[in-house]
Amino acid sequence: MEKIAHYLAAATRDNTRRSYAAAIRHFEVEWGGFLPATADSMARYLADHAETLSVSTLKQRLAALAQWHQQQGFPDPTKAPVVRQVLKGIRALHPAQQKQALPLQIRQLEQLVAWLDAGIEQAAQQKDHATRLRYRRDKALLLLGFWRGFRGDELLRLQIENIELVAGEGMNCFLAQSKSDRQLQGRVFRVPQLSRLCPVSAYGEWLADSGLREGAVFRGISRWGVIGEDGLHINSLIPLLRRLFAAAGLAEAARLSGHSFRRGFANWASASGWDLKALMAYVGWKDIQSAMRYIDAADPFARQRIENSLPSPLTLPPQAD
Repeated sequence: MEKIAHYLAAATRDNTRRSYAAAIRHFEVEWGGFLPATADSMARYLADHAETLSVSTLKQRLAALAQWHQQQGFPDPTKAPVVRQVLKGIRALHPAQQKQALPLQIRQLEQLVAWLDAGIEQAAQQKDHATRLRYRRDKALLLLGFWRGFRGDELLRLQIENIELVAGEGMNCFLAQSKSDRQLQGRVFRVPQLSRLCPVSAYGEWLADSGLREGAVFRGISRWGVIGEDGLHINSLIPLLRRLFAAAGLAEAARLSGHSFRRGFANWASASGWDLKALMAYVGWKDIQSAMRYIDAADPFARQRIENSLPSPLTLPPQAD
């Protein structure tokens, strides 16, 4: 039975498992619900949290509760018409604009890398090993995140032994699990070697300076320059990035996050002439709707299109005296 439980746990992503456990705890402990639940209790749970939780959060809670009932062999109350109607009513009465991370612009990436390079040089001169290591790590994380359009959790799951360097071309990064890999077949992400802002060079410099040979690529570093055994935790990524963005002087640093890599790359590629099919294949999107959520229109207010179509100003004939 222990082996079965081990493989059942491996079939679900860690993030999903943690969020589903939190949802069950919220329903039972914080709200006082009973499992197995009824459709009426599900509807009351939604109604009680309609004004405090977003629709996306409520849907995630329903998904967790649905999974619990299915795994325990009980009928799924979340599929009942009353539950679906209550959720629809919440969407109608409490509409919320979806918040998205700002895309990281290519000029901002250049600014970040220039700031980090200056910091690396200064730390080397001052023999500040800990700061130099952190800046090397951050530079590799930024460039890999941007040029591959990685999600934050994908970046932090990279393992040194699963990365293969191809001389003069780039490197292959194998990820055994990612959000878009529903069948858990694993996927190889190819990272190009570039003449500027090169993720491959930054990765090589980080490994050379850190001395790492296996395990997680990106790890915590103590104030004394001691590198942790385990990879960075996903909850530490956004605070780390926002501190870095703010220190480098980026505008609206608080609105940038791990998703800014993917949105930034998608917008850069679209503006640079990549067709949608090529972009989807490179990033790993399976459907157009997923891709389009990350790509901003080049002229979001249609200002240029309208300006170009405006008629010429009227020329009135001179008025007689």
